[in-house]
Amino acid sequence: MTTSPETVPSPLAPAPAQPSGAALRSGGGLLRYIVVRFVLIFPTIFILVTVVFFLMRSTGDPITAAQGGRLPPAELAKRIHEAGYDRPLILQYFSYLGQIVHGDFGTTFSDHQKVTAVLLQYGGATLELAVYALIVAFIVGIPLGMLAAYLRDRWGDAVLRVLSILFYATPVFFSGLLLQLVFSIKLGWLPVAGRAGTTTELEMQTLSHPTGIFIIDAFRTGDPNAVPDVLRHAVLPGIALGLLTAGVFLRLVRTNVIGTFNTQYVDAARSRGVREFRLVTRHAYKPALIPIVTVIGLQIAMLLGGAVLTETTFEWKGLGFELNQYLEARDFVAVQGIVALLAVIVAVVNFIVDIIAALIDPRVRY
Repeated sequence: MTTSPETVPSPLAPAPAQPSGAALRSGGGLLRYIVVRFVLIFPTIFILVTVVFFLMRSTGDPITAAQGGRLPPAELAKRIHEAGYDRPLILQYFSYLGQIVHGDFGTTFSDHQKVTAVLLQYGGATLELAVYALIVAFIVGIPLGMLAAYLRDRWGDAVLRVLSILFYATPVFFSGLLLQLVFSIKLGWLPVAGRAGTTTELEMQTLSHPTGIFIIDAFRTGDPNAVPDVLRHAVLPGIALGLLTAGVFLRLVRTNVIGTFNTQYVDAARSRGVREFRLVTRHAYKPALIPIVTVIGLQIAMLLGGAVLTETTFEWKGLGFELNQYLEARDFVAVQGIVALLAVIVAVVNFIVDIIAALIDPRVRY
């Protein structure tokens, strides 16, 4: 049997290439970066929870804050003692940390619910609103940022830069009220408040194990009118909150696209006669998107903060809406638990975004 020349190893053939030291260091750098970022989650959460705890307790114990003036002094003192709020503050703090480690954020005073149950019930609504807002931010901020870069140093660029400042600086509740006034009251195109119509909400309540995310539950009902109804209710809140982040994206994309115009590969494309508009839309915008990934974590924190005002303005019953209700009831246990969980969400989201940024741009690792 003869052997084909292709299968005969040549003594002059080079040995298989071994991974270089730089490649090994690069992989090790990525792994080390992930481990460090993961470990940093815990001190971040610890600091945030600690700050929230002592800020909330600086006004006194939660029972006095919620029930003070409504109960006789003897009954008030009895409840404070039973809850352990007459102990030294440092002991209360360590007890609270122990509860959080076991997933117990306490029980609300105003409606006697577990804070974790409140978080599970209304967290989906806030998550859904944040996703809608990010979609609006991407749809508005990125194209307008590319357009501003294309029109750089012209009057159109100046208009878009002013627009980005207005997006970012306008309070969410003010833009929300304007949107309601124009599109709901004046034109009658969109609902003024709520997450869905009454019929759609009743249909979703009949579902087994509803997710709390209405767009998903609307699909599960099988009603062809449910999904459009949910989306119509989401338009104004999503725009009001999304424009806040769109202003950041607009300026970020503009700055980075203009920066990429000075790179060699863009100069090479320009020398081949590629039009300026095509340079923006095909060559320069992709590197400009990398910084957006890195700031999404910060924008999530801003979106969650803006969700409090957005949900209150549009009666969007999520964590922000409930947080406002508990603040009015002076239910500091509920407020403390919700804020602590939001801090955990922000820390975890920032970790995920950091990893994605490191995978997209290896320079982030070093």
